[in-house]
Amino acid sequence: MRIRRLVTAAAVGALSLVPVAVPAAAAPAALRVCTTGDYPPYSVSDGHGGYRGIDVDLVRGLGEILHQPVEFVPTTWSTMAVDFGAKNCDIAAGGISDSASRRSYADFSINYGTDGKAPIVRAADAGRFATIEQINRPGVRVVVNPGGTNEAFARTHFPAARLILWPDNLTMVDQLDRGRADVFVTDSVEGRYRVRQHPGLRVLHPDHPFDSSGKIFLLRRNDPLLAAEVNGWLASQLATGGVDRAFDAWIGPHATA
Repeated sequence: MRIRRLVTAAAVGALSLVPVAVPAAAAPAALRVCTTGDYPPYSVSDGHGGYRGIDVDLVRGLGEILHQPVEFVPTTWSTMAVDFGAKNCDIAAGGISDSASRRSYADFSINYGTDGKAPIVRAADAGRFATIEQINRPGVRVVVNPGGTNEAFARTHFPAARLILWPDNLTMVDQLDRGRADVFVTDSVEGRYRVRQHPGLRVLHPDHPFDSSGKIFLLRRNDPLLAAEVNGWLASQLATGGVDRAFDAWIGPHATA
C-alpha cells in the first residue's frame, strides 16, 4: 500500500512538471448576412467584397452588439430563396420587403421602415407617367430588375406596357438617361437616392407611393434566440433614432453618403 502511494505521488509530481496546453478561447462565429449589393441606398457592393448602405450600417451595428464579426454573402433577388439556406446565412438584408413568398423560406424581423413603389422618369416626362393608368399603356417602356418585388409589381400593374428586364440593378436608371426606357418603378427610398446621382431624372410622389410594405431582415428559420437578439436590437434603434439617422445619412436633406 505504501509503495502504491509513493508511486502515485511520484507520478503526480512528474505530471506537474509537464506543460499542459490550455485551449485558446474560440473566436466568435461570424454573423453571415446574405445581401444583393445592388439596391442603393440599402446595400451597395464596391465590387471588391465590400458593402455600403443603410442596411449594411445597421447590420454592422448589430454585429458589434452581438460581438460577432459580420460576413456579407453575395446573393441575387432571383436566387435568394435558394441561397439563403444553401449559403448558411443567419440574416438577409438590403431593402427586403415583407412578402408572402419570402415567408416560405425565412422568418422575419420586426419592420424597421415602410416603403412603396414610385416611378422614376426623365424630368421632361414627369407629367406623362405619374399614375399606374398612364404607365400601363402599349408603347410605354418599363425597365425592371428581375426576381424581386419590382418585377412582381410591374407584371401585376403594367400588363399592357412593354416590360424590359434589365439584369444589373445598378445601371438600371442609365436606361432612362439614354432614352432606352421611359419608366423605372422601384421603392421610393431608392428613387430619392437615385435622382441625387442623376439630376435629369425625377422620382414622382415619393411621399405617396403606389403601395406600401414593411422593410425587414430575413432570419434563419426556427431560431428564437436569433430573432430575439435582432428584434431587441432593432427596437432599441427605432426608439433611440438610430434607424432614422441611418436613413438621413443617405436620403435626408443633408445626405452625404
